[in-house]
Amino acid sequence: MESDTFDEFFKSATDFYPYPYQKKLALDDGNIPELIHIPTGIGKTAAIILGWLWRRRFHENPAIRTMTPRRLVYCLPMRVLVEQTTDNVTRWLDRRGLLGGTLDIGSHDAKTVIKGYEPSFENPDKIVVTTLMGGEVSGDWDLYPERDAIIIGTQDMLLSRALNRGYGMSRYRWAMHFGLLNNDSLWVMDEVQLMGAGLSTGAQMEAFRAQMGTMECTNTKTLWMSATLKKDWLKTVDFNPENLVSTTLTPDDLADQNVRTRFHAVKTIKKCVIDEDETKAAKKSESKKIVAKIIEHHREGTRTLVVLNTVRRAMEIYSGLKTVLMKKQPAPRIVLVHSHFRPVDRKERVNELLAEPGAAGTIIISTQVIEAGVDVSARTLFTDLAPWSSLVQRFGRCNRYGEYEESEIFWIDVPTGEKSQALPYTDEDLNASRTILATIEGHSASPDALPSHAMPLPVKHVIRKKDIIELFDTTPDLTGHDTDISRFIRESTDTDVHVFWREVSGNDPTEKEPLPTRDELCPAPIKDVRDLVNVKNGIRVWYWDSLEERWSWVRDPSQIFPGLSLMLNCKDGCYLPAVGWAIKSKVHVPVIPPEDSTDSDKGYGDNSSSAGNWQTIAEHSDEVWNEMNQMAHALGLPDRWMEMLLEGIRWHDAGKAHRAFQAMIAPEELRERPPGYIAAKAPKGAWRHDRIVSSEDGRRRYFRHELASGILALLNGKPDLVAYLAAAHHGKVRLSIRSMPDEYLPGDKELRFARGVWDQDAIPGTDLGGGVVMPDTRIDLSYMDLGDGTRGQSWLARMLALRDREDLGIFRLAFMEALVKAADERASMRRS
Repeated sequence: MESDTFDEFFKSATDFYPYPYQKKLALDDGNIPELIHIPTGIGKTAAIILGWLWRRRFHENPAIRTMTPRRLVYCLPMRVLVEQTTDNVTRWLDRRGLLGGTLDIGSHDAKTVIKGYEPSFENPDKIVVTTLMGGEVSGDWDLYPERDAIIIGTQDMLLSRALNRGYGMSRYRWAMHFGLLNNDSLWVMDEVQLMGAGLSTGAQMEAFRAQMGTMECTNTKTLWMSATLKKDWLKTVDFNPENLVSTTLTPDDLADQNVRTRFHAVKTIKKCVIDEDETKAAKKSESKKIVAKIIEHHREGTRTLVVLNTVRRAMEIYSGLKTVLMKKQPAPRIVLVHSHFRPVDRKERVNELLAEPGAAGTIIISTQVIEAGVDVSARTLFTDLAPWSSLVQRFGRCNRYGEYEESEIFWIDVPTGEKSQALPYTDEDLNASRTILATIEGHSASPDALPSHAMPLPVKHVIRKKDIIELFDTTPDLTGHDTDISRFIRESTDTDVHVFWREVSGNDPTEKEPLPTRDELCPAPIKDVRDLVNVKNGIRVWYWDSLEERWSWVRDPSQIFPGLSLMLNCKDGCYLPAVGWAIKSKVHVPVIPPEDSTDSDKGYGDNSSSAGNWQTIAEHSDEVWNEMNQMAHALGLPDRWMEMLLEGIRWHDAGKAHRAFQAMIAPEELRERPPGYIAAKAPKGAWRHDRIVSSEDGRRRYFRHELASGILALLNGKPDLVAYLAAAHHGKVRLSIRSMPDEYLPGDKELRFARGVWDQDAIPGTDLGGGVVMPDTRIDLSYMDLGDGTRGQSWLARMLALRDREDLGIFRLAFMEALVKAADERASMRRS
């Protein structure tokens, strides 16, 4: 009866009954296996997503439901086709009535497609699906830590967040995502053979969480999936995979008719023989010869898939096919897919390749992106020589469902040795694959027939415990730079930045130009963008300087590093919707209006979160306290941490009683409030928007009320953890206190100052809500000195002690920091 119930649950979501291994993952009373070693095309994604959902919501054993993490974090190695996984997941949840939000479903070439998804957090029992592809998105998953959630993204976006350096997001939210993704999360690392350095980083993070501990009421775990998975790939200096449990197909699975059909699908493998001519002219025409072979073997009414190792090579073949076939009627649809598209154009390319081939068929030209998470089947496959694990994935896209009685795979040799063209791979990997292919020439490449090859996955950079502890501090170094984590995310030859296009009328955009939204961003090779800066061609590139609070012109290529979001002028080109990133294009780029942009935390001095209906500090703190109380009980937090969190809430806005904060509100607006009114919130129109030219009007450049809050908590005898939570809730004051280069100085040059807070500032007694009243207090900034002072340990020493406490540590500390920030923002949203 139990199995039948899951059968119907799975069938109603996917239109198919589950395979035995999928049922076992969902229904077992034990821990879910860590290694999912299942051939491509046999439903790994559905097994994990619906298995997690069943265990979290419907398993008959309450202990299984409790121990199943709230967040499922689905990590893919490639950027381009994350949307397909998101589309499947949202469709499955929608069919079960569990989706938080609404789907916009339309048609494309007579096939039903998801045109859009509008998430909604209104119903706490529904599950919101979030796609992390870069860009600022309002109302995101991080505000609801106590709810079930599915987060799907690339290793760039997810691992950078897990390392506290989130790509494509406000630096002031880094710690929030760090805390949430390292607590109460089930990590699913899919297609691990393509992850490079990200694979060892995921394994090391699993080891670090076990060593340093996560929040007691949560469970965090990592699963690794691949058709070619080897346990030894996961062995690192801190992580031993020896005791990990593996799931593979069972005899019951192999007895299923659908599995047998896919497992034994005929796909004959052959070498693509190209005339060997050593003349220079012949080498120039190699792409033309490949084009001729593709056209020769393409069959009308079917898909032909061509997988090439580099974007440059893919674009050459695509251009060649377009040139040859443009005069043919009817001509096959030709689709180019690689990692360097904007989301809206990428979505269109995906819809085209998934659409049923017309009478003339479809030819898909792709890079490695097709290997990961793409549920597409072709009758004919051409592929460059690649590492064996990559070839196995590519073969899985040919006759994927066994729908053809016969199909063909042609592999294209790639030179190695003295004239090597192996990049982005190595000669060793390609030579090993060439040897294997020679043994199966003319045979079938069906999953049951392919030989196993234990190819090692060498990794150059492995993150160590010292690294992750140091990354907990998000303060830039003295030059304004951050630690570059790209070596822990991907191999150094495979890194991107994100670019977007705007209409820039003058030499530079104004500071009012909003931050980019996800739909605008296009991944671009870091080398290409650095070349733009190098070449004196009149093209400018800009980045958002959060300290100066303006768009700054990139003058030196060394300023460009992975994870940045950079602005280009649309008139300068470099992009074509059907082709993607195209550095040589001078065609005007269509601008995508940033309609959903949110500029919260846009700059260091930004205080937009304080805009809302009039509220005193006590009124606002009461509302945040209620949010936190509800959240903490839903999470089942231990009493000792709940007490610290709730007290931190009482003090988090105490610093708004500072005259520098109150001076940000127009005096005539405050005069209309009752006598002695101390505002925590004020309507948007009540704030002074003129630029601060001196501190004489009471305002101070870079003033951070939360620094004052943390200091006030210490001065009033509160524990260090309470002070940290009060100070860190905007992500701008955390481990250290440092003055800004150009902030206003006190008249007395002997006084300490930092972030607009001056030593001996008088803070009036203030009602903090809940019966807590802060007495008149004078700021003492001796806490920013190194070593012990009259007040005991320095701020830095106290915060490092919290970080290093055995019962606390970086993951628990960041989780509590995230809860305070979420509670504060939720309360503010209700009043905006």
